Amino acid sequence: MPEDEPTPDHDDDGRLFTSYGVASAVLGVVAVVAVVLAAIMWTQHREDVDELQYRSRAMAAAADWTGVLINMNKDTVEASMARLHEGTVGQLNADFEASVAPYRQLVQTLQSRTTGQIDSVAVETIHHALPGAAQPKPQPELTAFASRTDTVMVVATSVSENAAGEEPRTVRWNLRLDVSDVDGKLMISALEPVR
Repeated sequence: MPEDEPTPDHDDDGRLFTSYGVASAVLGVVAVVAVVLAAIMWTQHREDVDELQYRSRAMAAAADWTGVLINMNKDTVEASMARLHEGTVGQLNADFEASVAPYRQLVQTLQSRTTGQIDSVAVETIHHALPGAAQPKPQPELTAFASRTDTVMVVATSVSENAAGEEPRTVRWNLRLDVSDVDGKLMISALEPVR
């Protein structure tokens, strides 16, 4: 071999790569994998946090709406009904008078003064539907403008004091409400008493 030709990069024992070179390549690959996994975990964490924040807002919207419903008094029934109607959308908004008529009649008939409180609120989810069970279907009129709808269960208690001075009456409320996101505003789209 002539002296002016370059010699290959070898160790003294004839190997092309040293153990340090192989180790640094492996560590480089491990570092890249760690960065990718950290990015995936961070993205998933942010999605989970965003979902929990959204569900908290949905539960708060359902609790606020229910709070107006269970605290209606003979003197505030019309203002409460107007506020409830403003917070609805979809079929509930269209059939509002018929849907809440029993609550209005109860307050007007008893001429009561009511004080209520929310006991618990939870988002209802179905992880594993039973075979043959009917799945909830979104309202067709909502699918055009609501980005999502969640079902929220609300348990509340109210105490009604009758104008006649009778014994106070305790009413337990178990309601299932659909909360729909319409352009970032959470509105009630369905109301169902649960027995």
